Amino acid sequence: MSENKKHRIGLGVCGGIAAYKAIEVLRLLQKSGCEVRVAMTKHATEFIQPLTFRALTDNYVLVDDYAPENPDPIAHINFSQTIDLLLIVPATANTIAKFANGIADDFLSSTYLASQAPVLIAPAMNSTMWEHPATQRNVERLKSDGVFFVKPIAGELACKTVGTGKLEDVENIVKQVLNFLVQSPKSKVQSLSEPIQHSETRTQDLKNESFLITVGGTREAIDPVRFISNHSSGKMGFAVAEAAQKRGAKVTIVCGVTSVEPLENVKTILGISADEMFQAVMKELPNATIFVGAAAVADYRPASRAAAKIKKSEDVLTLELTKTPDILANVSANRHDGLLVVGFAAETENVIEYARSKMERKNLDLIVANDITRDGAGFNHDTNIATILKRGSNEKIEIPLMAKREMADRILDEVVKLRHK
Repeated sequence: MSENKKHRIGLGVCGGIAAYKAIEVLRLLQKSGCEVRVAMTKHATEFIQPLTFRALTDNYVLVDDYAPENPDPIAHINFSQTIDLLLIVPATANTIAKFANGIADDFLSSTYLASQAPVLIAPAMNSTMWEHPATQRNVERLKSDGVFFVKPIAGELACKTVGTGKLEDVENIVKQVLNFLVQSPKSKVQSLSEPIQHSETRTQDLKNESFLITVGGTREAIDPVRFISNHSSGKMGFAVAEAAQKRGAKVTIVCGVTSVEPLENVKTILGISADEMFQAVMKELPNATIFVGAAAVADYRPASRAAAKIKKSEDVLTLELTKTPDILANVSANRHDGLLVVGFAAETENVIEYARSKMERKNLDLIVANDITRDGAGFNHDTNIATILKRGSNEKIEIPLMAKREMADRILDEVVKLRHK
């Protein structure tokens, strides 16, 4: 390994549609100064040719110990003992099952058994396969053996279904790998659903807080069939809720319409319309110490709702609209001692100016401004880009492109600073 290389990584690629993302993982690791060698299962070569990885690494790509062109007849031994980390991206249910049960019938599974390096697995598969008891049993067995996991995320899968099983965002996988390599894990059993923290205190720095978080979009009925709504997947709001819970907070979610599954073991109240969400928030507010308005609440609703479906009879349909309750403004106006109020501003132009104006008008403590026109930001993405503004300060805290789950922790870091003040 050349002197400027920091870490040696063995990248194992399995046969799944997400295999192409292993190329992105490889390139980002190389840009971070890592030396990467690649091993593939035979099924992985049906999705990506080994030549792609060979061109990028300038190294022979290992698929079969017994292939005539293989320069090393005991490659699974030599490969496994010259790496600092064995990283599997993507990991299929089949490979996870092999690892868990000690099966060594191909190069990658033999390498796993021969390796003394830490192992980090990023699964990707259909949600039914991921949630199957057999897969979960294998995952738990591997965790007890000291294997680490980057958990799959919820989203639309290649099979067009929506659920948990999607490969974690590439940038987040790489960041977790780098964090993992520079730290000494204190426990064998650990899940890397978020990056390992450099401080133990961060993981419980919100244990005395009670979060009330609005998530998703609202729907305002026009008739029994049609409605007015805003784009929102709920991913950012759920990311903040998960991060707060991981850091010790009690969390209550008021949830509109979302495209992802609600969090487990978190109190969730449905608020489909703006008025329903408003009523739920005001009822729960006295118990909260931090309010986060991450929902995309419709600003207007039809003045009246038709009892029957409106027929398509005219070229022009005129709707009379009336304002919905302003949840953020009402929360701020009815705040009790110690309540911090955090808002979001999704804008398409003059982002900072509009966000600062919203923060001042609604008397918010902190606002997260999003330019939804930027690549990788906005609705339905697993990543986001933001600027954090605080009341009474001209400081602009720029958060570059990153996974929403990681951004959630960055936002909460600023909330903790406000609390300390």
